[in-house]
Amino acid sequence: MKPSKTIILSATVAALALLGCQSTVDHPLYQSSGSQPVNGYHSFDEYLSQTQRQLSQHRYYLTENKQQELKANMPFELSPQSTKAQAADSSDRPRKGVLLIHGLGDSPYSFVDISQSLVENGFLVRTVLLDGHGTRPADMMNADHEQWQKLVDKQVALLEDEVDEVYLGGFSTGGNLAYLHAADNSDIAGLMLFSPGFQSNEPMAFMTPLLSSVRPWLRTNIPNGETNYTRYSNMPTNGFAQYYHTSKATMEDLDKRQFDRPTFMVLTEHDSVLDTKVIKDIFQTRFTHPDNKLMWYGTSPKPDEDNVVFVNSRVPELRVSNMSHMGVLYSPKNPYYGINGSETICRNGQESQEAEDYCRAGGEVWYSAWDHREPDKVHARLTFNPYYNQMIDTLSEVFEL
Repeated sequence: MKPSKTIILSATVAALALLGCQSTVDHPLYQSSGSQPVNGYHSFDEYLSQTQRQLSQHRYYLTENKQQELKANMPFELSPQSTKAQAADSSDRPRKGVLLIHGLGDSPYSFVDISQSLVENGFLVRTVLLDGHGTRPADMMNADHEQWQKLVDKQVALLEDEVDEVYLGGFSTGGNLAYLHAADNSDIAGLMLFSPGFQSNEPMAFMTPLLSSVRPWLRTNIPNGETNYTRYSNMPTNGFAQYYHTSKATMEDLDKRQFDRPTFMVLTEHDSVLDTKVIKDIFQTRFTHPDNKLMWYGTSPKPDEDNVVFVNSRVPELRVSNMSHMGVLYSPKNPYYGINGSETICRNGQESQEAEDYCRAGGEVWYSAWDHREPDKVHARLTFNPYYNQMIDTLSEVFEL
């Protein structure tokens, strides 16, 4: 008789437990700072103040520019009052507001470009920092997806007091949190989902909640010269477990009902994290508003679907082989992740340390999703969207901006 998934899971966890928990890693990034969830505030300004104090006290800095790191990890608000879009409106109250929610291990910097595009279209834009983020990876060991959802719920309530229409946007895990709130709040006007993490492409993701109790870290290599201050370079097992909880809840909800408000979604065929073909099918069958648009970055033939905007993600003139999970977020002009940006993610699944060293030394590289390989090419992570402006134009069509 074929063993059940439960039996296999129990046997695997028991085997790991026999190996014993990993020894404590003697590095500040792997030691909890003791930070606690930010709560007890009654306005967005109070939220910003409390979060800034939290980060100042508990962040482990990767560079000498502490203020730059704090700014990248801080939630922020952009108001349309000084833009052309708002100037034509005689009211001081913005009509539209959007709350943007970052992904697992990321930061509010994920939306530094998208927020600017949205504020130029008249949105009051706010971002949040999920508990466990912004300080050091070890603080994710106590993170809880229910706390993340409570943060979204509270921030939506604050935003509803400021604008007439509230939209939600999310990247990866943030996309799950955005959907779960909107599904139960009929006042949410629409969704903007960038690589939403509905379905992982890791078949053993369901194991992570149990694994987190016996194996706190799946990978414990000590960072060597890590300077990327906008996202965590490693993640405790509990972080993956909390993502799984949001994914499971999202998929179960979508199995029971459809979502009938305007939705803009971005997916890439070569996403190394998500099963985007499954998510694409969900978009076509469970998101039913006639104005919906899916922007699909790929290299396969263009799908024959009216609500899908196909973009060939291979751009040889920019040395881009395909689109990555995170690359959809950033403009080519972004000073950190853009074409001429200061940060290159060289650890990209290369076959050899030599390839990574070549990248770090400033050698000419191509750009791709994680673990993409081609003969005679070294690939760094694609961290910008060659078609960023087209993406924003398509988003604008969905919401009639």
